[in-house]
Amino acid sequence: MLVARPTGRRGFRVVDAFSRITRLGEGVAATGRLSEDAMARTVAALSACADKMSRNRVTHARLVATEACRRATNHQEFAARVAGETGLTLDIISAHEEAGLALAGCASLMEPDVPWALVFDIGGGSTELVWVRNNGGRHEMQGVQSLPVGVVTLAESMGESLNTKAGYDQAVDTIRTRLIDFETRHHIAERLKSGEVQMLGTSGTVTTLAALHLDLVRYERSLVDGVDLHFEHIADVTDRLAAMSAAERANHPCIGPERADLVLAGCAILEAMCQSWPLASLRVADRGVREGLLLSMMAETARRRTQGERRA
Repeated sequence: MLVARPTGRRGFRVVDAFSRITRLGEGVAATGRLSEDAMARTVAALSACADKMSRNRVTHARLVATEACRRATNHQEFAARVAGETGLTLDIISAHEEAGLALAGCASLMEPDVPWALVFDIGGGSTELVWVRNNGGRHEMQGVQSLPVGVVTLAESMGESLNTKAGYDQAVDTIRTRLIDFETRHHIAERLKSGEVQMLGTSGTVTTLAALHLDLVRYERSLVDGVDLHFEHIADVTDRLAAMSAAERANHPCIGPERADLVLAGCAILEAMCQSWPLASLRVADRGVREGLLLSMMAETARRRTQGERRA
């Protein structure tokens, strides 16, 4: 959750923030349904959000749900429960809108003189890829793909085998196969060779890897957001993570118990993309869908205000 006030034309100042990993999509790939425990955890987190929104006197809000609810057959039941227990209205958005919001949230980190960008968001239940034309500061989506593989779904499907080299390599190869269609449609590798492509990553995976590369004692957003993470850095940190025990990952201040069993799954998804499109580095964005939502709501409010002034 982010609570913010507009500043200037397209800026905002964060007033309050809240984040909690609830694993809403836990088990959805196997059962097709949101589990009772996952819904309870998420409703509890949303209740905390509702309290913070009330204390901050929020005037405009939007609550979005992504892949877990898109896939779950009982998403309407969950939405009704959220409304009944928190007073919040759940909006289940499409993969295309999710990708667009992620792009809007991190677009300011793009290099203005590089004409193409590959933007990705590794989520819990899916991974969104966006192929973007950087046209004089206008960021035009040329293609979107939502892979039904995220850190939770991959960790669940692979189990303990993901902690072995053979299992990890198998996961990378499987995901690379899923990326072939996106490459075939957009010829990203060809443009990459001519130096026309930049890569931006927005997810807990890339921010965690950046924090580990920087050897941070504790996670600091200001040091991670916008950092360039070279592919050799990614390989080095991945090797370090693979050598850690589950307890060591859980005890690391930049990982924690909530991400300990998911971080290698994120590494496998990221490595598949790095192998498919071997750019020298990627830019890490500790921003994405939430920031995109804020910007879109602020733009809509400004548009309505302008229309009202014209009618007056």
